[in-house]
This record gives sequence, C-alpha cells and structure tokens, in this order.
Amino acid sequence: MPRRRGLSARMKLALSYAGFLTVAGALLLAVVWGYLLRYVPDHPQGLLGISPNRYLLVRTFAPAAAVAMGFLLVFGLVGGWLLAGRMLAPLTRITAAARTAGTGSLAHRIRMEGREDEFRELADAFDTMLERLESHVDGQRRFAANASHELRTPLAISQALLDVAREDPARDREELLARLRTVNARAIGLTEALLLLGRSDRGLTAREDVDLSLLAEEAAETLLPLAERRGIGLDVTGTAAGTSGSGELLLRMVTNLVQNAVVHNLPSGGTVTVHTGTEDGASVVRVENTGPRLAPELVPTLTEPFQRATERARTDEHAGVGLGLALVHSIVRAHGGTLALLPRPAGGLTVTVRLPGPPRTRRNAPAPHAPARTIGR
Repeated sequence: MPRRRGLSARMKLALSYAGFLTVAGALLLAVVWGYLLRYVPDHPQGLLGISPNRYLLVRTFAPAAAVAMGFLLVFGLVGGWLLAGRMLAPLTRITAAARTAGTGSLAHRIRMEGREDEFRELADAFDTMLERLESHVDGQRRFAANASHELRTPLAISQALLDVAREDPARDREELLARLRTVNARAIGLTEALLLLGRSDRGLTAREDVDLSLLAEEAAETLLPLAERRGIGLDVTGTAAGTSGSGELLLRMVTNLVQNAVVHNLPSGGTVTVHTGTEDGASVVRVENTGPRLAPELVPTLTEPFQRATERARTDEHAGVGLGLALVHSIVRAHGGTLALLPRPAGGLTVTVRLPGPPRTRRNAPAPHAPARTIGR
C-alpha cells in the first residue's frame, strides 16, 4: 500500500529535542522575568533613586533573551539531529539487515555489539529469527530435492518396466504386473506420507481427547502379522495416557514408531516394548526395540526426512520412504510435545514421546492400570 512520505524519525526526534530545549529556555526566562524584574521600580529614578529602572532593564534584557532563545533553537536542532542519528544508528543496521533478508539472502547477521538495551534486544531477536528462517528454508529446499528424487525413482522404474514389456512381448505378464503394483504402491505410500507431513506441519485445526494407551494397542494389533513373520516379540505395557489432539495423526505417530521398531530390529528373536503412562504431568509413549548398534552421531539425523541409518534400507513391502520418524517428529511438534531418541548400549533404539497431559480437571481421576501384555512373537 503506497503511503505519502513524511518526516524521518531522525528529523522528528531532532525537532522534539529542539522544541523541548526552546520551551525549557522560555520557561527559564519567564521565571527570571517574573521574579527579578517585578522588584525593580518602574519610575524614572529606579531603585533608591539610582538607575537603571525596569524600563532600561527590559530594553537591555529583551534583545539578549531573544538571542539566547534563537541560540537554544539552533543548538537544539543541530544537537538533536546528531544525538538522534547516534541513537538510531542500531535501527539503521536492523533495517539494512531486513532489506537484505527481503532479497532472499538469509545468511546476513547484525551481531550488534555493546551493552544490553532495547535496540540490542531487537537485533538479537532479529538474528535469531533469521537463523531459524534460514534453517527452515534450507530444510524445505533439501526436503523438496529429496522428495523429487524419491518420487522420480518409482516413476523411472515403472517407465523402465513398461519399456522392457514393450520390447519383449513374451515377457511374463503376471510378473510385470506384480512389479508395477509394488512400485505403484510405494509411490502412493510416499505421496500419502508427504501429504500427511504437510498437514501436520500446518498445525491442528481441531482437537479431541485421545488415550495413547488405546492407540498403542491398536497399532500393535495392526502390526502383529508383520512382527510374527519376523519373529519379533511385541509387548504393550503401562497405564492410560490422555492427551488432546488429532486422533488420526497420533495413531499414525504411534504406528510409525512401532513399525520402525519392528522393521529395524534383529533378523529374528528381537523384541519391541511399547510403554504408555504419565510422568510429571505429561503423557508419555516409549518404544524400545532391540537391533543393531547405532552410532550416537547418527541418531539426531533419523528425524530428518528421507534419512536412513546404516542397514535401514529394506527390499520388502515395509521398506519405507525415510519419512517414518520425520512424520513422528512433525506430529509431536504440532501437538506441542517433545521427541527424544536414545541408542541402547546393546543395540537398538529407545524413542520417548512426551505430550501435554489432559486438562487439569481430569488429571485427578485415577488412571486405569493396564497390565503387561504380549501381543505377538
């Protein structure tokens, strides 16, 4: 929206300083005039018959007062202009940084030196905002590049299969259809995961009361066939853990945690333990599994989209697209919770999700205890 150009902040401050100084000088002269000259006689002989009298003092004092007022006005303008420029110098740097950021360059930082004051607090807050914005933009760029690569892979495979079928009509049609179905299912799964990730990043539009212990049991029942095929023991323990949020997203969060724990486990004889409960007023879901040892420096990267740890790539129907823990992290963040990943010394991973507990009015109600339950082996 275009606006008419007005006085700059520096000019406004300079005029304010000059006006204040002029008014203060006028008040001082008025005090002198009122309290000094009124005691001087106004007759021709002056006080005790000695000149000067009030008339002469006024004629002498008035020109000097006018000169003093003019000096105060000029001094106030010049001094106010210089002082305003010095005071507004940090704001000029912040404005320049904002304009630089507006061009798309987010690497610039103000890094204002000096003691703490309002301008430096603003500069530090602006630097923090730029740092987070740069990190977010870089993450979105990496995400877009990785998503494009991941989506291009199944499409390229489908294209190659179709080209082979066209060049070799005698090729087994059922085998071709099965492979195309597998590739297409992977592309659909990736697309749905991307849509769900975008939805969780936009935040929650509606909330409902959710019991995480029930979601854990539902996820375990759904993944029981997968655990049985892999010879993985799946245990669900703990108590009720109420929270508020999207039941669909929270179910996907728990399902992803359990599925990751089953898929990235020992070849056989491994275990997965899902525990729910409350700790310090927060509702907790903790998923612990056996598996290969993970390097500590690798663990923080597992929540990034399309990141897979060593030995995480699979060739079966549960290979995943590298969005499992990224989805979990996004859903937890949308619900105002925290996600902690801790590698186990013996191998495997412990994932702990903490979400805000139920409203205070419901916290005093006793939570039903759910005994340890072995879902499958």
